[in-house]
Amino acid sequence: MTRPSPFSVRGRRALVVIRDEREISIVRRQLNRLGMSVTECDPAESPPADEAFDVVVVDADTIPIKSDLATAWKVSAPIVALIGTETPSRLKWLLDLQPASFLVKPLRSAGLYTALVVAFDSAQRRTDEAAYIERLEDRIRSRRVVFAAVLQIMRSHALSESDAFTLVRQTAMRHRSTIEQLSAEIIAVGGMPNRTTRTA
Repeated sequence: MTRPSPFSVRGRRALVVIRDEREISIVRRQLNRLGMSVTECDPAESPPADEAFDVVVVDADTIPIKSDLATAWKVSAPIVALIGTETPSRLKWLLDLQPASFLVKPLRSAGLYTALVVAFDSAQRRTDEAAYIERLEDRIRSRRVVFAAVLQIMRSHALSESDAFTLVRQTAMRHRSTIEQLSAEIIAVGGMPNRTTRTA
């Protein structure tokens, strides 16, 4: 499946969480021009739980940082934060929110598209990095299983590490299995599994 380009925003859904009418009108107008659908929510309310959004544009100054809403806005969609207050407590809360992009208030008619592109790109990078880390962790877990299985075969068949690994690899190939799958079986049964037929 082809990933959407961060530069392509038309057709994406935005949740706008702003109280100031002037700022709402600026954001709404720009998002409409970009071909995005807009849903508005008051900062005093919790985010809609039954809808999925591609991006959340939130006025970070209007959400009380010492309330349930402060954590409710840690949503899965990338966040574009509007920032006007630069107190340490507010900025710390903002960092915990992990916005993908931001705009400094007062808002102007320019800059929102750039913030959206940065947000979409940042969100995709985070997703890619999380998937890469998960793959690495899977490989590390698999290597531990293979190493434990090779040790088992070394002890039970009095083989060297190289010969034990060769035996595991050849057995896996013969039974059309992966080395990792066979290694897990070896550990489970305490030795080389007794297979009389090939598995598909």
